[in-house]
Amino acid sequence: MLVVDDLLAIGCTIEAITILIRYLGGDVAHIALIINLPDIGGAERLKILGLDVYCMCEFTSL
Repeated sequence: MLVVDDLLAIGCTIEAITILIRYLGGDVAHIALIINLPDIGGAERLKILGLDVYCMCEFTSL
């Protein structure tokens, strides 16, 4: 299953959705995002759950 969200910061929302879907018997494998904030580390948090993370753009700190 693919989950789509607009912004990934710390990853709590996507993590909670993934846990809920898996609890209900679903299988989440991919996350698609419009914006990722990689300096905050949300994508790494989701990769620990075994998710493939795809984003359209990233904004890093200067």
